Amino acid sequence: MKLGTMFGDIVSSVFKRPATQRYPFERVEAPAALHGKLIWKPGGQCNGCSLCVKDCPSDAIEIITVDKAAKRYVMRYHADRCTYCAQCVQVCRFKCLEMSDTQWEMAALNRKGFLVHYGHEVDVDAVLAKLSKEGPDATLTLAAD
Repeated sequence: MKLGTMFGDIVSSVFKRPATQRYPFERVEAPAALHGKLIWKPGGQCNGCSLCVKDCPSDAIEIITVDKAAKRYVMRYHADRCTYCAQCVQVCRFKCLEMSDTQWEMAALNRKGFLVHYGHEVDVDAVLAKLSKEGPDATLTLAAD
């Protein structure tokens, strides 16, 4: 590269605005088709079929069976593993899952907030109590039986 050409580029760049956005200070509207955090709708009629678990390419979803006869399940969602592809939403026959279009800014300094448990509060508390008693690597009964 010739020195004159490089000097011309430098001078023209001094008078141009930066191409980047000042993101946290200047927010832009999120695109309509953006896939954010996975949400499990509590009003859904989840029957524990585990199609969402089987179709997830990143193993971000686990279905924990609390009571199969009463159709009580807890969904453990690992947001740090999720690729936000929405395959789980497409495969759910009962429309229990959806991708949020408002919860997409999820950056954090630690991984603690990325593990989410969905389900009835009593069931989630029972699963968390069992996990704390048996340790974080304990395998619970999954609905994929």
